[in-house]
Amino acid sequence: METSTQDQQPATGQSAAEISAQASTQASNSTVQATAPGQLKVIKRNGSVVPYTDEKIIVAITKAFLAVEGAAAAASGRIHETVHALNAQVGEVFKRRMPSGGTVHIEDIQDQVELALMRSGEQKIARSYVIYRELRAQERSAAEPNTAPQQTTQSDYDGPAIRVTYADGTDGPLDMARLHTVVSEACEGLKDVEVDAILSEALRNLYDGVSIADVNTALVITARTLVEKEPNYSYATARLLMDGLRSEALTFLKVATAATQHEMEGLYPAALKAYIHTGIELELIAPDLATYDLEKMGQAINASRDLQFTYLGLQTLYDRYFIHSDADSGEIRFELPQCFFMRIAMGLAAQEENREARAIEFYNLLSSFDYMSSTPTLFNAGTLRPQLSSCYLSTVPDDLEGIYGAIQDNAMLSKWAGGLGNDWTPVRGLGAYIKGTNGKSQGVVPFLKVVNDTAVAVNQGGKRKGAVCAYLETWHIDIEEFIELRKNTGDDRRRTHDMNSANWIPDLFMKRVFEDGQWTLFSPNDTPDLHDLYGAAFEQRYAEYEALAEKGEVRLFKTLRAQDLWRKMLGMLFETGHPWMTFKDPCNIRSPQQHVGVVHSSNLCTEITLNTKANEEIAVCNLGSVNLAQHIGEDGQLDTDKLSRTVRTAVRMLDNVIDINYYSVETARQSNMRHRPVGLGLMGFQDALYQLKVPYASDAAVEFADRSMEAISYYAIQASSELAAERGSYETFPGSLWSQGILPIDSLDLLEQQRGSDYIDVDKSQTLDWDSLRATVQSQGMRNSNVMAIAPTATIANITGVSQSIEPTYQNLYVKSNLSGEFTVVNAYLIHDLKERGLWDEVMANDLKYFDGSAQPVERIPDDLKALYATAFEVGPQWIVDAASRRQKWLDQAQSLNLYLAEANGKKLDMTYRMAWFRGLKTTYYLRSLAATTTEKSTIQTGQLNAVSSGAAPMSAGPAPVPEACSLDDPDCEACQ
Repeated sequence: METSTQDQQPATGQSAAEISAQASTQASNSTVQATAPGQLKVIKRNGSVVPYTDEKIIVAITKAFLAVEGAAAAASGRIHETVHALNAQVGEVFKRRMPSGGTVHIEDIQDQVELALMRSGEQKIARSYVIYRELRAQERSAAEPNTAPQQTTQSDYDGPAIRVTYADGTDGPLDMARLHTVVSEACEGLKDVEVDAILSEALRNLYDGVSIADVNTALVITARTLVEKEPNYSYATARLLMDGLRSEALTFLKVATAATQHEMEGLYPAALKAYIHTGIELELIAPDLATYDLEKMGQAINASRDLQFTYLGLQTLYDRYFIHSDADSGEIRFELPQCFFMRIAMGLAAQEENREARAIEFYNLLSSFDYMSSTPTLFNAGTLRPQLSSCYLSTVPDDLEGIYGAIQDNAMLSKWAGGLGNDWTPVRGLGAYIKGTNGKSQGVVPFLKVVNDTAVAVNQGGKRKGAVCAYLETWHIDIEEFIELRKNTGDDRRRTHDMNSANWIPDLFMKRVFEDGQWTLFSPNDTPDLHDLYGAAFEQRYAEYEALAEKGEVRLFKTLRAQDLWRKMLGMLFETGHPWMTFKDPCNIRSPQQHVGVVHSSNLCTEITLNTKANEEIAVCNLGSVNLAQHIGEDGQLDTDKLSRTVRTAVRMLDNVIDINYYSVETARQSNMRHRPVGLGLMGFQDALYQLKVPYASDAAVEFADRSMEAISYYAIQASSELAAERGSYETFPGSLWSQGILPIDSLDLLEQQRGSDYIDVDKSQTLDWDSLRATVQSQGMRNSNVMAIAPTATIANITGVSQSIEPTYQNLYVKSNLSGEFTVVNAYLIHDLKERGLWDEVMANDLKYFDGSAQPVERIPDDLKALYATAFEVGPQWIVDAASRRQKWLDQAQSLNLYLAEANGKKLDMTYRMAWFRGLKTTYYLRSLAATTTEKSTIQTGQLNAVSSGAAPMSAGPAPVPEACSLDDPDCEACQ
């Protein structure tokens, strides 16, 4: 049997022969059986088959230990026990895999030995073993030069002739020349990507009679297994997937049966025209799109932009965004990527005067990945039912008819792919008196159970599950039950396992926590005006109600220590991921619209802060995000000229959504038309920092967060004001903070006045000419009541291949699972830097996998790269909060802010959330802790790096130790984007 038992010269100077003798002695002294159970056989490299024996494996592992630790290790009882334990692990793998016996290749055995060493923590031994295997492979290759792989073409492919079956049932020979062209195109321009690495392996997986579609699948599966080795294979995989999509779509549209990427430059115009007409015929696309100059629109398409996608991005679009026909043979995608972007652009430009020019402008912004609209807009723009808005906020009244009316509104809004935020504070608490029936209320919780089940029942447009977040103010008598809604223990009738929840916290409560004061809970039917009050007015009225309670003049109340409730809130947040911490007063005091209402809650993802009123006004917000990574110039600086152009067009697109949008609830339409709020955000913040070579945990990153958000804020406000000059201001502009010349940066002073300077610490630096913009806004007006909000961008960041929103990198190498499957996610920036320094090899890849994508424990990685590539849990929460604080001063709404805590404990939680409030943040989103996050480790299969299965069967993940809400890939996050 041939294993890694060849001679290896150790650092100690010991001869290879001595090592071999010592290893063989240890093996012979052991009591191992000649063959493993099930009579396994081993295929050697020369093709011969021999019995599987433990002895050879023990020799190989022992030699690896001796090579690292020297001759003295031969007598070590520790090594003797470790070697036998590792051998047993390897044997168990094959017992489980082939309980009845079978054959296994020698490389597979070596892979399992390598994996066993890594899993047992023997990192140095594993590294030595990997290096040795590489050296032996090079020696074999040098000794047998004629066996080196050659470029696989039709003429030199020496396997059996393969016949393929076409969609119509006919068959024919596999066109090797075209296959080579397709793979070559996929690899074109990509560094360190080899055509034959994909082609030769894919051909080995084909068989006579394979369907033509499965040929493409084989190429995709082969290429995606190489992503860990070289991130550019993600682009190659996407291009191979693109070939299958082209064939599927063009055949259905009767434009062609197949096409290469180069051929698409000539075919896209015809494909767009056929796609529009087919979509209208199938009642999937709005008939208005046919009235465009389709010849002009087709000529504007840039086919080369199909090459920008990563595999994750294109697969996500293919699975969930592209329009498809439900044919008898199954779903057929007939929407190509550039047709997809053009459909959205044409849909958004439908009411423009020069709509062709505007549509091309919108198309160029989307297809270049400089900006991306939110998921509902991508789903529905240009279709028969253009529900383009992302977020809906409502207040639930304190009467039965109103409560179930609000739940019905939830269902109708969720049906068309909207994310929901409900304010439940007005609903009376448990035990409150009901005059009409002379009974007592069951409180908020039973109704929330109905909301939970409604969200599960109503699928968001058939594309993702419904999602809702309930908000409750911290003084509500039901708050203690509310914070336990996601617990896995207790009465399940009072649990909502599928619904999100958030605390709506007044500043007075936080002051009482800081002062270790008392806190009183009330039922809102006894204190009805508290719901609409904030700041100093709330504090005064709350104190009056406390005084009445002490006199016995309030029917239902409870007094407890503020810090005790705070600890419960933090404890539940850590245990269940809910309720999130959001702050009522900064949302209202800094709201431009405080003259016409009150912000009673945020939305599903905590970045929208708009007024709501029960039975009268459902707030609506339309979202989109600037890709910050696309706005770093070649000089390594933020390209503010390009950013200005991007933001101006983006705000115009968002404003158009308001007029085009389909509203399933009338109160939502009325609200949106009156105020016209939009939410322009950003994504790719971490990518931008990588391009600038700035670590996230640094003053420079905090400063960049400040300056980049200042620029976006300036250009967004300017763009909305320009639109007001063109189209008119929104209806409720008079009396707003805008009309008073008070911009978001100015409203910080209002917050400090109301809260008190002892309870706020926010940097107020600025660099742009804000005085002239104030004057412009006051004279020209604003088209939109609110302009900015930073959403999570969970899905659109995947589509564009950048980091989500303002998030630090989750891990440098991991397997991401979502509704489209499993994808190896590799930090291409890190690997590029490691390659530049000659540090990227198989050993480094294995080290990163072993340490869950962290660069910190890998000794070979220099300190400057460790700082630059620190992952989310390695960036202290204070840096995330400080950067968020700098952004918040420029935002008229909020930001969806996840917090990451390694080794979270009560003290860290307490300090982090106090700091978030103290730094002026309006809201926070998920709390991530290492105890609440799981990720699959990549493994090594068939001698290759492989995180995603090379077969069709999905990998299984172990049970998560915490609720799904803490998963980074929770699809609820996608309700905003």
